[in-house]
Amino acid sequence: MTRIDTLVTPELEAQKGVWTDEQASYPVSASDIRRWAIAVYWGETPPRIYWDEEYAKSTRWGGIIAPEDFNPFAWAVPMTEPSPAGAVPGQEAKKGENILNGGMTEKLGAKIRPGDVITTRSRLMHWEERQGRNGLTLYTYVETEWTNQNGEIVKTRVKTTIRY
Repeated sequence: MTRIDTLVTPELEAQKGVWTDEQASYPVSASDIRRWAIAVYWGETPPRIYWDEEYAKSTRWGGIIAPEDFNPFAWAVPMTEPSPAGAVPGQEAKKGENILNGGMTEKLGAKIRPGDVITTRSRLMHWEERQGRNGLTLYTYVETEWTNQNGEIVKTRVKTTIRY
């Protein structure tokens, strides 16, 4: 068996710190927020801040806001062709093609409101390589940023991917 000294490829090196092309959501509607809240709270009445405009006006937010887990990209938006990731079914995985979700952390900012257009972009922040029980293991950390049309950060997510 050939010993591999690193799973860090020249392509990975070139991606570090480079933001992807931005993608914008459709404008968020009050109906989108209401339907999302109904689905999330199915079986119960969602909090009024998500659907009752009169009530929402009386809150510190001054109007309807979206639940924190609302995803304006859940609806079709123009997407680029995804790149293949991982091993091909039926073939033995090569070193570095076994992929695990290492979890994610989120930091919330501005609330999403009706009329907002959310823009997203991502970048490879950094990586760490370590020896694990399965041999050489690469941990990559990808940051995804959502901003609204005013340039306010709505959400920042850091996702960890583990390859071995």
